[in-house]
Amino acid sequence: MSEHNGVDEHPKEKQRGPVVLRRGRREELTTTDQRLLDSRGPSDWVHTDPWRVLRIQAEFVEGFGALAEVPSAVTVFGSARTGRDHPEYETGRKLGGALADAGFAVITGGGPGAMEAVNRGCSEAGGFSIGLGIELPFEQGLNPWVDLGVNFRYFFVRKTMFIKYSQAFICLPGGFGTLDELFEALTLVQTKKVTKFPVVLFGSDYWQGLYDWVERSVLGGGKIGEKDLALLHVTDDIDDAVRVVQDAHKAWGEAH
Repeated sequence: MSEHNGVDEHPKEKQRGPVVLRRGRREELTTTDQRLLDSRGPSDWVHTDPWRVLRIQAEFVEGFGALAEVPSAVTVFGSARTGRDHPEYETGRKLGGALADAGFAVITGGGPGAMEAVNRGCSEAGGFSIGLGIELPFEQGLNPWVDLGVNFRYFFVRKTMFIKYSQAFICLPGGFGTLDELFEALTLVQTKKVTKFPVVLFGSDYWQGLYDWVERSVLGGGKIGEKDLALLHVTDDIDDAVRVVQDAHKAWGEAH
C-alpha cells in the first residue's frame, strides 16, 4: 500500500451498492442481499431512513399522479377548530362557492372546521373540491365534502402539492398550521421559487395585527423590502379576494 505524507492513498475499501466504505466503516458482518433474504431478522428496518426515502418517493408519485389533471386551483387554509355555527364557517362556505363560480377548484387540508366549510361551499356550487390530508397523532380524516382526497404521511410532501397545484393561497383565521403555510408561501414568492402567486389574508380583525407587526418591525427593521410587504393582501370582502386571484392568474397566463 502506498502512502503519501503519512496518508493512505489506497486504503482498503468495501462497496455497498454505490456507496464506498473505507477503514473502520467497512467492517460489516452481513450484506444487503443477506439482510433482504433473511426472514428471521427484526422488522425494524422498515422504519430506517433508506426505506423512508422510498416511502417519500411513493408519496410524491401518488400526489403528482392524483393532481396532475386538476384544473386551476386555489388553496384555502383555516382552522380545523372553527365550529359549524361560527361566522367564519359561513364565510369559508361562501368563499368556496365564489371560487368555484369563478372557475377555480379549491384545495384545503381536507379536515374539519374552516377547511370543511370551503370544501362544502365549492362542492355545493358544482366546483372541484380537493382535500390533502395529513397523518396526525389524533384522528381527523377527510371531511365529507372532498371530491378528491389524498392523505400524506409527510408534511413537506403535502406542502409541495399545495404550492405546485395552486394559483394562490387564501388564509382564513387559523393556527400554527395556517401560519406555517403562510410564511412558507411568502418565502417561496420572495425568493422567486414561485411567481405570480398572491397571498390573501381574509379577515382584518384577525390578520391586521400580524400585518402591522410585519410592517412595523420586519419592514421597519430592514429585514424585508417594500415589495415583500406588498405580497400580502388583507381583505374582508370575498369578491375582492377572488379578484386578486383572478388578476394574478391572468398575469401568469399572459406571461406564459
